[in-house]
Amino acid sequence: MAAAAHCISAEHLIQASDAGIHALAQANVIACLLPATSFCLDKNYARARDMISSGVAAAICTDFNPGSSPNLNLQFPMYLACLKYKLTPAEALTAVTLNGAAAINLSAQIGSIEPGKQADIVVWDAPDLDYIFYRYGSNLVYAVLKNGNLVDTARGTR
Repeated sequence: MAAAAHCISAEHLIQASDAGIHALAQANVIACLLPATSFCLDKNYARARDMISSGVAAAICTDFNPGSSPNLNLQFPMYLACLKYKLTPAEALTAVTLNGAAAINLSAQIGSIEPGKQADIVVWDAPDLDYIFYRYGSNLVYAVLKNGNLVDTARGTR
């Protein structure tokens, strides 16, 4: 339905048929996937690997809400995307950054570190990208910058 309506993204996408995945790919619709919702509701996980293999861009979201995903930590859905969707850490990072920005039609302004883009940056306390997913139960955020300005720093111990 999102493809037929020429939507930028298909929100809350947990289930999609082969035909639906093909339609999303043909229409360049971004699939907004919610692994923490599937976890919390004990439901099936989206067919993200099939979507990506078919050319569908995937965005990973927390879907923070009190009913089906009371999770504020984006690191957990990123971990679930690797574990349950079989995404690589690089694919999961792209899904929460550039593809997330593209899903709200803002990829020209945010979502990656490039000249001319707004400097919204999370600095991780991790030796490499894989470590962020390995330590999913720990808040590894060291600092947060919004439009180039420091807005938060690490609190407590890890």
